[in-house]
Amino acid sequence: MEEKLKILMVHNYYQIPGGEDTVVANEKRMLEDQGHRVILYQRSNLELKNMSKIRKMFLPVTMVFSPKVYKEVCKIIKEQKTDLVHVHNTLFLISPSVYYAAIKRGVPVVQTIHNFRLLCPGATFYRDGHICEECVKKGLIRAIKHKCYRDSRLQTLACGINMKIHRLSGIYRRINYICLTEFNRNKLLEFNQIRKENVFIKSNFVESAGAVMPGEQRKNQFVFAGRLEKIKGVDLLLAAWKEMADQAPGLIICGTGPLEGWCGKFVEEKNLKTVQMMGYVPNEKVQKLIGESKALILPTRCYEGFPMSMVEAFSVGTPVVCPDMGNTGSIVLNGINGLKFIPDSKEDLIRAVLEISKYNQINETTYHTYLEKYTRKKNYRKMMDIYKEVIRRG
Repeated sequence: MEEKLKILMVHNYYQIPGGEDTVVANEKRMLEDQGHRVILYQRSNLELKNMSKIRKMFLPVTMVFSPKVYKEVCKIIKEQKTDLVHVHNTLFLISPSVYYAAIKRGVPVVQTIHNFRLLCPGATFYRDGHICEECVKKGLIRAIKHKCYRDSRLQTLACGINMKIHRLSGIYRRINYICLTEFNRNKLLEFNQIRKENVFIKSNFVESAGAVMPGEQRKNQFVFAGRLEKIKGVDLLLAAWKEMADQAPGLIICGTGPLEGWCGKFVEEKNLKTVQMMGYVPNEKVQKLIGESKALILPTRCYEGFPMSMVEAFSVGTPVVCPDMGNTGSIVLNGINGLKFIPDSKEDLIRAVLEISKYNQINETTYHTYLEKYTRKKNYRKMMDIYKEVIRRG
């Protein structure tokens, strides 16, 4: 009979909800359904809005180490006799102090890597319209020069100091990591303070949304679901639809963001009759749209983390069109669960869209990808293997 664990799950919510929050909720529910006890230690950056000026002044200090969080986490571990601490996000309010609290209490730590923040203050390896890895090759000083965090040299400096202090402490050698893809793992291991044996791979998962609609019954339309900004490639997407003119299939754009006004104006001025701007759309409706479409389209310009929308698409047998780079490129297999195009190439994006529009059988192989890699059952077994290994090592 499988031993039931007591797990302290740690997550700092951002002000705008995102995919990480979904992963935390999914994994907590999965573990609890299997009889494990999960204690969620959470903070939200929404707290910053009501924070006094004095407390805000001390944020650059407490984002490095929070005595309050350290004491609270130590107390929880002692009182609840937790077996393991699983961290998702620590920025801003929780801070890496949670690692030190766990180690103080002799409890192993697992950190899920949702982005590239351990290597890049901006967390994306992207700046000024292109992929950038200067922080890895030339040091964190490059991020300060380029104002990589929120386009602020001061805030980037605070992030850089935070990263440098914890690198010097050696804390990153003492914790374990869950990477979502092989690409993520390889990138993380470029940080020479991390031990190869401490890095595991486990993807995210979603529950199946229902029956898979056959390819021949699907509407000749594509879905973009995400934030409307340059890094996500929505301008490239609309340029491709303009170029296709009368050949263009339907395109449904779900989401809001800084380019929302520009997108609406572009669609109107270029008379893109097959494009629908939907604004914010609830996830359930987005899933329905994806399930009846030819493909989900992600024209991103960055490496991405692990877009939940891709797994949600696979769960209803919908292939994904994405650039051949980063995590999206490592998840998609050409002709099996989608098609890849040359990054930032309008012409090759058009080629992929027109080609995948003709496929009818790819929906079956896409759904098979979901069954092989992204179900709750497969995810649970992988999670338990990782937990047992790090607990065994102590």
